[in-house]
Amino acid sequence: MKKEPRLLRLGILGCGPISQIAHFDACRKARNAELYAICDLAPDLLAKMAAIHEPKATYANFADMLADPQVEAVLIGVADQFHVPLARQAVAAGKHVLVEKPLGVTMEECETLRAELKATKLVFQVGHNRRFDPGVAFARHFIREEMGRIMALKAWYYDSTHRYTMTDNLQPIVRSSAKARRPEGNPKADKRRYFLLGHGCHLMDTARFLGGEILAVRARLREDFGAFCWFVETEFASGALGHLDLIIPVCGDMEEGFQIFGEHGSAQGKVYLPWFHKSSQVECFSEKDRRYHRPLGEDAYTYKLQIEGFADTILHGLPQQGASIEDGLAALRALTAIARSVETGENVRLIAP
Repeated sequence: MKKEPRLLRLGILGCGPISQIAHFDACRKARNAELYAICDLAPDLLAKMAAIHEPKATYANFADMLADPQVEAVLIGVADQFHVPLARQAVAAGKHVLVEKPLGVTMEECETLRAELKATKLVFQVGHNRRFDPGVAFARHFIREEMGRIMALKAWYYDSTHRYTMTDNLQPIVRSSAKARRPEGNPKADKRRYFLLGHGCHLMDTARFLGGEILAVRARLREDFGAFCWFVETEFASGALGHLDLIIPVCGDMEEGFQIFGEHGSAQGKVYLPWFHKSSQVECFSEKDRRYHRPLGEDAYTYKLQIEGFADTILHGLPQQGASIEDGLAALRALTAIARSVETGENVRLIAP
């Protein structure tokens, strides 16, 4: 692991599961970033994580970390309900922001954040890490460069009844604290909303990343034996038709993937759990040479790659590879439309004709 001479000094807010599982390690391994600071209200958890990951500074208060001139950017890895309020504080303090997905929990708060961000030149990225999967990126390049017009897109995301047994074997043992700050009530109690927001945002962002803007949706939902199934007819701004499936959980493997059919070719992919750090299995068929093309099984530590992309934009002015605030808003807008369509049974437009 060779570090570049100039490293982005990153402060990570939140010592909870996602930071322990992904962000601390990813930042330490990123070629162009350093884990400069960590922050958490729980003193016992902060001390444990500082002992393991050895940041240069620790903070119990987010305002104090934001006041540190050495901190150039912050990664916000806390509960969804805190994303926007804390991102707004970071933007007001002049810090670049990488915030975990989803961007927020309501359109109104996200639009307020966007308005405040527009008055700055800060880099703002949403943690849709699938965009940094080499297989997904390969499919996007093929679609844009060779496929021509898209006829149809199918994408799916099935969480598994057995996924947590698998992930517990892949991830470090997560430390917890009774002093950790949690949202009021229990956001996970409303499973329909929690699953659609937390898992559906992955599906929405992948569909937009590969297929372009979503124009309208018509959704159906079935709830039975503790499982939830959304089937979503999708119309893309390009004229392509789509079908998106979100089922949580299924009795079988966790499964995520896509099929796309176009004018001069097709693409299909199977996306693995990100904890395997394994590139998606992708095949793209080109009518031009009548052959299937596959990417190499290269580095697919997507949490590390998204930090590196974030840092490249800040340090070197490279085009932003990750999801922007507009992408985060678009994913939330689509999920809101799906929920509305389920309630009304109607086709819901996201973009005015």
